[in-house]
Amino acid sequence: MTKISYLPGRSGSPGTDALPPLAESVDYIASLGKPTAARVLTDARDAGRVAIQPRCGVGGHEEMKALLRELEEQAAPDILTLTIDSHTRLKRFEQALRSLNRAPADLNGYPLVSHGYLRGREVNESVTAPLEIRHGSPDARILFDVAVASGITSFEGGGISYNLPYSKAVPLAESLAAWNAVDTVCGELAGLGLIVDRELFGTLTAVLVPPSISLAISVLEAVLAARAGVRCISVSYPQSGHLVQDVAALRAIPVLARTYLPPEVDVHAVLHEFMGVFPKKRGNAEDLIFYGALVARLGGASKLITKTYQEAFGIPDTRANVEGLRLADRANSPLLGFVKADEERVADELSWIVDEVADIVEPVLAAPDTMTAVVDAFAAGRLDIPFSASRYAKSEIIPKRDAEGAIRYLSTGSLPFGDRTRRRNSELLEGAGPKDSGLKGSGGTGPVIGSLLTGLTDDINYFPTLFGEMQKETQRATQKETQNEDAE
Repeated sequence: MTKISYLPGRSGSPGTDALPPLAESVDYIASLGKPTAARVLTDARDAGRVAIQPRCGVGGHEEMKALLRELEEQAAPDILTLTIDSHTRLKRFEQALRSLNRAPADLNGYPLVSHGYLRGREVNESVTAPLEIRHGSPDARILFDVAVASGITSFEGGGISYNLPYSKAVPLAESLAAWNAVDTVCGELAGLGLIVDRELFGTLTAVLVPPSISLAISVLEAVLAARAGVRCISVSYPQSGHLVQDVAALRAIPVLARTYLPPEVDVHAVLHEFMGVFPKKRGNAEDLIFYGALVARLGGASKLITKTYQEAFGIPDTRANVEGLRLADRANSPLLGFVKADEERVADELSWIVDEVADIVEPVLAAPDTMTAVVDAFAAGRLDIPFSASRYAKSEIIPKRDAEGAIRYLSTGSLPFGDRTRRRNSELLEGAGPKDSGLKGSGGTGPVIGSLLTGLTDDINYFPTLFGEMQKETQRATQKETQNEDAE
């Protein structure tokens, strides 16, 4: 393999020297003859179907091209993904370059900055579908510059959602400012005739995220993005596993867009298929994949990010990715028009979600400086996310599944909810497991914490338990323990 080397460019990083002007990149994208991601999303929504997109990314250049070509040839996804490696996400460009030259297979994604924009263009030209960058960086300015020069027309992330779930010590003010710079360039590109799809990572920590938290964070990021000039925003939402709640959350996205965003911003709902613990048995995993695709259809999502039957075992291979894409796309069949949600229950859930989002975001949006207000609200706990890795989020809110599996608030922390909302969540959680022992108790804290962790673990293992896999694992563990005792 030929080694790559670069002279330092902007910010001393490889791969960014001599990037073309924005106008040249816009002309290049037009010359590709492929639709932008924004156009694909609009066409899918107008046609009443859900666009399908996989997750994928490998370190080697030829390997990345081959992977994308095979996915396109075998499954024809509407949008393809370049998942970026961890070094690049954290701006450790030299480390990414060393790994690329030494052992590219060790990288957990494609180091676009290290490969450079000319190679990025080669990847782009190898397939007919538009590409999206998925990563997880609190400061994506350099990566975004290289992505635009590569002709890539969709870019995921935000100053909250790509900081607090991933990073421990990055101040919110810094990540918000960095992402404001990205969104400002998107505004400049819109002025040149190129609409970049900016997808917001509403999945956050991905496990037991109450819908109103996911959507509230996305509303705040969307407002900031729109003010900076972004004209296409995709709001992603993580499948909770409860059909009525998930359909309502997806349908809430256009309602929230009409309330908080200017009409010239095009907004799309995106569903991430279940990101928690997946069933191990292939048939059960495929049932969950198809179920998620039906939720996306019923919720009116423009796009679905797919999963595979190998999710429980690690990074899926190409064949599993192809099968996951094909299975998810089957939910677009016109034969499935008879599948309906309980519209009355969906409408009720939607109303509550919208009200909860309003309680969370409107005090922040009423402040004269929204970015400062976001930082202050997180410091006070008036904004919060569960299970955050960051010292800049309190993580005081505690989610809990109700008796039907919908995600509610066991503890609302310092979120600015009224008594009505708190009472509803409490009532819905009655009889939903060891909630009282998780928050109350006399004497030592051991039983309290233990009960709470047990309840959270059970909720996280929701689908393996639903399919009976957890019970079988427990039985096997018990049998093994008995055998060991007998052997002794």
